[in-house]
Order: sequence, then C-alpha cells, then structure tokens
Amino acid sequence: MPASNVGSPLLWGVFAAFVILVMVLDLGVFHRRAHTVGMKEAGAWVFVWVSLAIVFNLGVWFYFGSGKALEFLTGYLIELSLSVDNLFVFIAIFSYFAVPTSLYHRVLFWGIVGAIVMRAAVIGVGVALVDRFQFVLYVFGAILIWTAYKLVFSKQEGVHPERNPVVKLFRKFFPVTDSYEGSRLFLRRNGRLWATPLVIVLLVVETTDLVFALDSIPAIFGVTTDPFIIYTSNVFAILGLRALFFLLAGFITYFRFLRYGLAAVLAFIGCKLLIMKWVHMPTGVSLAVVGSLLALSVIASIFIPKRLSGESRGAEGAPPGGGPAQGR
Repeated sequence: MPASNVGSPLLWGVFAAFVILVMVLDLGVFHRRAHTVGMKEAGAWVFVWVSLAIVFNLGVWFYFGSGKALEFLTGYLIELSLSVDNLFVFIAIFSYFAVPTSLYHRVLFWGIVGAIVMRAAVIGVGVALVDRFQFVLYVFGAILIWTAYKLVFSKQEGVHPERNPVVKLFRKFFPVTDSYEGSRLFLRRNGRLWATPLVIVLLVVETTDLVFALDSIPAIFGVTTDPFIIYTSNVFAILGLRALFFLLAGFITYFRFLRYGLAAVLAFIGCKLLIMKWVHMPTGVSLAVVGSLLALSVIASIFIPKRLSGESRGAEGAPPGGGPAQGR
C-alpha cells in the first residue's frame, strides 16, 4: 500500500470549498422548495454526481498518477456500494415515522451534511491510529470479516428509534410536536421551543450513519491509507446517496443478493488486510475483484427466481406501521 499522501493544505481547502458550494447550490437553488423527487429527476442527479466523481478521479490521475486514481476509484466503488445497502434502513426509517415524501430530500440533505462531518472525524481517528499503530490494520481486517459474517447470518431486526440513546436524551430537553410542520425543524409555541418529528427522524438518520461509518470506513483502509483519497471517495459516495435513494427506493428490495455481494467484498478486503504483510495485492486487482463480486450479486438478483419464502432484506427489515407518534 503506498505510503505517500497527496493532500496538501491547499488541496484540502479547495475540496472543502467545492463541497460547500455544491451543497449550497443543491439546497439553496435546485431544491429550494420541498417536493417529491421523481425517478427522472433522480436519474439526472445520479448522472451529475457520478460524473463529478469521474471528473475528480481524472484529476487525481492527471496530477498524482494512475496508482492514486485506482485507489480513489476502488474506494469510491466500495463506499458507494455500502451506501446503497444502507438505503434499506433509510426506507425503513421514513416508513416508521410516516415522513411525507416531499420531505425526504430535506432530511437526507441535512443527514449528508452531518455524515460529511462525522466521516471526517472517524477517518481522522482511523488515520492517526494506523500511523501510530500499524497493527490496527489487522484489527480493521478482523472487523470487516466479522461484519461480513453478520451481514449474511444475522437476522435484520428492523428500526427501533425508541431504543436510540441520542433520541432518548434529546426528548429529555425538548418537547416534540405531534405532527410535521412542513420542513421546519423547530418552532415556538407559548414562548417555548418545540422540535418537530423531523428532528427525531434526522437524529435517527445521523446516528445510524455513524454506525455505518464505523463498519464501512475500515474497508477503504484495505485499499489506501492516504487520508485525502479516503475522505474524498467517501464524500463523493455520500453526495450521490440521495439521488440513488430516489432512483432505487421503488425496487431496491429486488436486489436481494446484494448483501451477499457486499459481505463477500468486506470479507475479501478483511482478508487482504490480514495477509498484507506477506502478500501484496495491486489496487487494480482489488478493483477487479470488488467490481466482479458486486456485479455478480446484481446479476444473480435479476436472473435467479425469488423464493416463495421471501429472502429479500427489505422483507426482513420491514418497519412497523404507524406515524410519528409511534416512534416516540
């Protein structure tokens, strides 16, 4: 694994400015008014976000060489694939709280803002640990193999916001309204500050993403230890998550073998970390293996008939019915 890092302070600053710019344009210009995002609009945005990632990758190739470009592309593919798997949980969360479809984009927008900040913190800690203690990479490898095992053999329990400690703590300090108030997060009633159910939804999304980060971040350390490549590949995957949600939400449960493909990817990266001292695997080989495993899982989902017993992850994680009050 290359030891050189490419992220100069200027480069970090330029990338941070780019992220802020696209987020401001997204919410302040293109999605100023809350509305239900259709598949056509979602498809256009998927094309935009993927195109931006490709352009960025070409820039990495031009300035830093093919090695770093392959690291970014492999990391981006891994993180994007894991993000797609997480869409099952977001669908369950929105269903559990009966979130109006017109508010989905607003929740995911602020969820992504929080995710970008949290990923920076998690990656920073991970890089610092790896720099100081090389054996941490072996720990990451073991975590990935255990995560792969859980992904295949653990039963999905669905969404239980009432067990979320962050939500419990928040309710001790803020009363929550019984219904949504448009896209508002807070409002004042009788001189007292109230939170709307949208805040609870956002807290559940953010804390869920933190769990996702702790599972997915170690995977990219099997590709590179360069913090700039790790963070930028994560951010581009996160930025495209909302559009993918709206594009795939209607039929994502049909990808019932996706979790097996993701488990295979995590197990592969975990094993790569465990044997890296004795076996060096080029990034190009890793990219080919990851891409092949994911492609096979999608092809299997399309062409293998669904069993009558139902084996889709969506069925296992189906949320209970009810509106916002039920989640509180």
